[in-house]
Amino acid sequence: MKTANFLFGLVAVMAAGAPRLTRGAELKPETMQAWNQYVLSADSHMHERLEPGHQFLWTDESPDRSARLRRGEILVAPMTGLGTRRVPDGLIHHWVGALFIPGATLESVLSVAHDYDHYKEMFRPKVVDSKLIACEDGQQRYSVLWLNNVLFVNAALKSQYEARDFPVDQRRSYNIAHVISAQEIESYGEKDERVLPPGQGNGFIWRLQSIARYEERDGGVYVELEAIGLTRDIPASLRWMANPLVARLSRSTLAMSLRQTREGVAASTREPRALASCGTRGFRGGSAVASEDY
Repeated sequence: MKTANFLFGLVAVMAAGAPRLTRGAELKPETMQAWNQYVLSADSHMHERLEPGHQFLWTDESPDRSARLRRGEILVAPMTGLGTRRVPDGLIHHWVGALFIPGATLESVLSVAHDYDHYKEMFRPKVVDSKLIACEDGQQRYSVLWLNNVLFVNAALKSQYEARDFPVDQRRSYNIAHVISAQEIESYGEKDERVLPPGQGNGFIWRLQSIARYEERDGGVYVELEAIGLTRDIPASLRWMANPLVARLSRSTLAMSLRQTREGVAASTREPRALASCGTRGFRGGSAVASEDY
């Protein structure tokens, strides 16, 4: 079985975490070095979850979480400090969200999650356009045009993602995905609209990675998403005001993305449609996860 990822909660979290405080933010080598080290650590932690004696799901690390999810709650929590970690000239955001979809099967959830062409409908109005580019042998590449108003500023992002599925057994699976290209669109929708080079612009989003986990049990499917992103830092003089806002928006936007996912699965059950087949388009360009700069 295949897995997928719900990166739009991650995109919203990162945009919320990088308000337009000043212009001209540029990604620096020392910032990328810190990001790469952090992502390697997160990947190692995911591999530890597969070992005997470790919990596959974050949900199972606390005795009350699964019961709360089955009651319909959506849980969101920071995975580092209060959700952010400062690195040289940047800020790493790391959150986890979880929900339970009653009556669903692993296959039904993943079928909807892989329907990238319809993400623009499932995650409207923030996702303006989405398209499956290639998909084969558990690897996917897709594009997203994302738009949101962040602190009264229209933030538009043109991005491409690569992802890879890792089936564990018939009940469990996980997926690791990352952005291979993220470009801000300046003056989106205006006559002077311009796509900026990668790593330039307001620093809303420089890098993104997600680790999604799925487990079918208890009459449904548990869905978890670790959202990890790199943005510009917040100036010290504004942190007292910005940090609480970042945390609040991070929680609400990730929860909204998970809620929309659950609604998408429910809608597909009520009104079945022919979903895009993720295995019918050839994948080109190498591994979906092998990259020096994630």
